[in-house]
Amino acid sequence: MTIKRVVADLETKSLEQARTFYERVLGFEVVMDHGWIVTLADPDRPEVQLSLMTHDETAPVVPAVSIQVDDVDAAYEEAKASGAEIVHELTDEPWGVRRFFVRDPGGHVVNVLAHR
Repeated sequence: MTIKRVVADLETKSLEQARTFYERVLGFEVVMDHGWIVTLADPDRPEVQLSLMTHDETAPVVPAVSIQVDDVDAAYEEAKASGAEIVHELTDEPWGVRRFFVRDPGGHVVNVLAHR
């Protein structure tokens, strides 16, 4: 399995205030906005990203980090085999990703995903 991208996910009460802060102070630009999640990127290095979330549309919690992999099914099977807590089952989401949430040993919720 190959890790393709890692994006920090920050929970916020106000997407507008958080977005404005990261745009103004650090120069990020919006690359995705679903209303409940906004992803920002460095305009010169689009792989450098940060997501701001008020909630998760289909999962019970906001994850700490999103990790994009090339084989999400293999990652899911390995997470289950390891005995890790699956917080959000493997799901094909309407916005074009297949993902699951797993809790790491430190208690952080990790969104593991692949784009379809």
